[in-house]
Amino acid sequence: MQRRFIQCDVFSSKVLKGNGLAVVLDADGLSDDQMQAFAIWTQQAETTFLLPPSEGADYRVRIFSATGEMRFAGHPTLGSCAAWLYAGGVPKAVGRVVQECAVGLVEIDLTGGIPAFVAPRTTMSRMELPVGRAICDALGIAADEVIHAVRLDNGVVRNLIEVADAARVLSLDAGAVSRPAFDGVSVFGAYPLGSAVAYEIRNLTPASGAVEDPITGSLIAAAACWLRAQGRLEGPCVMAQGTALGREGRAFVTLRGEDVLIGGHTAIVIDGHVQL
Repeated sequence: MQRRFIQCDVFSSKVLKGNGLAVVLDADGLSDDQMQAFAIWTQQAETTFLLPPSEGADYRVRIFSATGEMRFAGHPTLGSCAAWLYAGGVPKAVGRVVQECAVGLVEIDLTGGIPAFVAPRTTMSRMELPVGRAICDALGIAADEVIHAVRLDNGVVRNLIEVADAARVLSLDAGAVSRPAFDGVSVFGAYPLGSAVAYEIRNLTPASGAVEDPITGSLIAAAACWLRAQGRLEGPCVMAQGTALGREGRAFVTLRGEDVLIGGHTAIVIDGHVQL
């Protein structure tokens, strides 16, 4: 049957400079195998399928990469919300959309200039020493270059290493830590004080199976929650991702009470129907 289909570009104000997302807006009746097959076929980092929600949500989403279903992901959250609104979705509550996914209910705040999702709860722990050593050895990061090494889990597990600065982050060879030998490898570092962007962050082992992800909202959400827990995030900041790939991904991190919000632009690139 014909189903409404949108392809959008997320986390950049410049079209085709963010991260692409395929969205099937009326996915009711599709099997897991059909969803997975279509996600493989689109060749996007992720493909989402919107379904009728349970009570308390505006829609339910299932998120698939080429390698399997994901419990949560950031750019699919913002992109699915933008596609749902573009297709005529009306939120139950003014100023916010509530998305249901495998990690529970996720709020997307529409009251600011840029839509922003509330970062889900993030579990934080020390990175296991053998894991950290293996990652650093592969990337050529010396022990004295590592500022922090932490394991973060917000539905996706990240092994996040902080190095001295953004320039060092951009110098690393993403191919040195490819799957399946490595999993959940991310690196970030700060730009100089006064820069328009606070941090450069890279996801070197994305679930899509690509060498590197253009921009990863779930990773930025986890990193922002960790920075706040460290007392290092006291106000809004901008994180960049995708620079090494020629993209211009920008995530706008803000605070609202106890919540950390991750915002980004979304552009609708393709609007049509798919036969599924």
